[in-house]
Amino acid sequence: MTPTEAIASVPTDLFIAGSWRTAGRTMAVENPATGEVLTQVADADPDEAMAALDAAAAAQADWARTPARARSEILYRAFELLHAEVDRLALIMTLEMGKPLAESKGEIAYAAEFFRWFAEEAVRIDGGHMRAPAGGARFLVSKQPVGPCVLITPWNFPMAMGTRKIGPAIAAGCTSVIKPAEATPLSTLALAEILQRAGLPDGVVNVVTTSRADDAMSPLILDPRSRKLSFTGSTGVGKHLLQLAAQTVMRTSMELGGNAPLIVFDDADMDTAVAGTIAAKLRNIGQACTAANRIFVHASVAEEFTRRITEEMASRQMGSGLEEGVTIGPLIDDKAVEKVSGLVRSAADGGARVLLGGVPEPGPGHFFPATVVTDVPEGSELGSTEIFGPVAAISTFTDEDDVIARANNTPHGLVSYVFTESLRRGLRVCDALETGMVGLNQGVVSNPAAPFGGMKESGLGREGGLTGIEEFLDTKYIGIAD
Repeated sequence: MTPTEAIASVPTDLFIAGSWRTAGRTMAVENPATGEVLTQVADADPDEAMAALDAAAAAQADWARTPARARSEILYRAFELLHAEVDRLALIMTLEMGKPLAESKGEIAYAAEFFRWFAEEAVRIDGGHMRAPAGGARFLVSKQPVGPCVLITPWNFPMAMGTRKIGPAIAAGCTSVIKPAEATPLSTLALAEILQRAGLPDGVVNVVTTSRADDAMSPLILDPRSRKLSFTGSTGVGKHLLQLAAQTVMRTSMELGGNAPLIVFDDADMDTAVAGTIAAKLRNIGQACTAANRIFVHASVAEEFTRRITEEMASRQMGSGLEEGVTIGPLIDDKAVEKVSGLVRSAADGGARVLLGGVPEPGPGHFFPATVVTDVPEGSELGSTEIFGPVAAISTFTDEDDVIARANNTPHGLVSYVFTESLRRGLRVCDALETGMVGLNQGVVSNPAAPFGGMKESGLGREGGLTGIEEFLDTKYIGIAD
């Protein structure tokens, strides 16, 4: 399939109540590798977005009554369709987001796993029964879907973040309105079409694409029919949405920004540490909330580690994600390039050394090369801001307690990484780090079977794992007189 054919295969209207509806206006979707417009998609206004919530609310009662096995089988069929169409879907993702095609294929497989995981969880929703301790009554505990959900996804993992939210909502018996990021709506629209083919009833999932996110989505969050908000994005936007959700005491899940520390101790296996750091740093071109943001290396191994990381980063080919051999695609837009450039420049002005890269690539597209910066000053903006680019910012340490304090010196607490061959030290440090997830001797923590989420200003709730479906369920207790 050619890129033109792949883009043409995606519906570009709003998906409401099982129908594709045009909007009053459209917005452009660009290819970040070239800056060229790929297509135009619907740009919903508040009334059009509200129609999606109307559809979700109308479908909620029937969907909640649908047997768990039927919900599960729909998710299984969608899982199979995602795998059957991985080449087409990966091509669409690379064109709209920029990541290398191999990574896009990996994301489709990862996204599909959320549907398979929650297909299995749908039939395992349970409750409980017990007698009152003092006698005279029985307690019956059951789980019920929370109701219509508002789901808001980011641009960096446009398919996986959709399935990670839609999967548990469907499994729990909740309807939803999903708003994909303005920059990457095509993957979500393609996903909606796949769910329709998998047999999902009309109105259970509705897709609203819009460039006016606050105007279009705020009324939905404030509407008392919406009972759940799940958002992945920046901490600043998350705080704003929490204020809105508080008006109706809406259930919320928030996966917000990160500032991940990565610690390499003197006893680390160097091959493992280098490979893990590259994985944690360059996944998705560094545009991930889980990306290693601050790399702390024990002074006794810093020279070797820095040399090997620089060699690895220098070997990475940059270019369009469609080109064979490319592992570093474009950043999402010019603002992203400007941000990363400014962070590196500011660190260099403060005394840091730029060993590799550091200067944006001229020409079309939004490219920034693999970059290595050492001697990053404590308190530098490069060490306190989520970089979201292929920049390895390296500092040294000598004391365990000191590096833990430095790692925790941030309002964020999403993920951290630790490399050591000592089991005692590894567990001790993992316990001390103030993050919701820790990768011990590995650079990737995301897995549909694990609870993804953070502490402090990195969010609320968890996605995936055994707890992921609980975010979409209410617990009801019935007291029965004996």
